[in-house]
Amino acid sequence: MIAADDKTAMTFSLSPGNAGDAPEGRKLLESIRNGGWEGAKVIMDKLTRGDETRQLVFDLGMEPVVPPKSNRLSPWEYDRELYKKRNQVERLYRRLKRYRRIFSRVDKLDVIFKFFIQFALIADTLICVNCC
Repeated sequence: MIAADDKTAMTFSLSPGNAGDAPEGRKLLESIRNGGWEGAKVIMDKLTRGDETRQLVFDLGMEPVVPPKSNRLSPWEYDRELYKKRNQVERLYRRLKRYRRIFSRVDKLDVIFKFFIQFALIADTLICVNCC
């Protein structure tokens, strides 16, 4: 999932359980190419901090915000304060898991599962708008 904040999912995809996060994340990043996000900072999960994913973010005109591995020979600088906001996306995931149908993956067909994720995102948005 690519999210703008804890309330706004931009895009998501389903992948097999044995698929890695980094290749799937690169596919999603490619899907927002030429979407007007040049210059944006991308707060990435530590699992996607490989050179290939970081380079793709640079190629898209964005700035990756992710810490390097502690044993990396040539570590890079990153915005530590901005990286702390990564929990916003985690909050979005947590709210989606309130829906039993999503967290237990009741549906076997991807198309139905995607529909309920979209439904949950819409419901979550409406709930947030009404409570604020």
